[in-house]
Amino acid sequence: MVLPEFAVVFCTAPAGEAEALARALVDARLAACVNVVDVQSCFWWEGTVENEAERLLVAKTQHRLLEPLIERIRELHSYETPEIIALPIVGGYAPYLDWVREETA
Repeated sequence: MVLPEFAVVFCTAPAGEAEALARALVDARLAACVNVVDVQSCFWWEGTVENEAERLLVAKTQHRLLEPLIERIRELHSYETPEIIALPIVGGYAPYLDWVREETA
């Protein structure tokens, strides 16, 4: 199976750390762009259903940078088990994807 060149990575974080996390990923050139959006998350954690206000990070990157991006999130993130989910980008506007390629290491 041939992996796509690009990926979108989703990561939720507390409001107080989301912007710094996004900035760290961009500064390290692990992501070309990270959108930060307010979300309300409902999830199971340690046997109970939780409902928390969080920030969703949507990072655009190259597939080859997934492992270092995940490691950087794990280093900086306060959650014991942070949500880090990568989805392949199977198509898109070529000039934007060229820009993602140029802006990531």
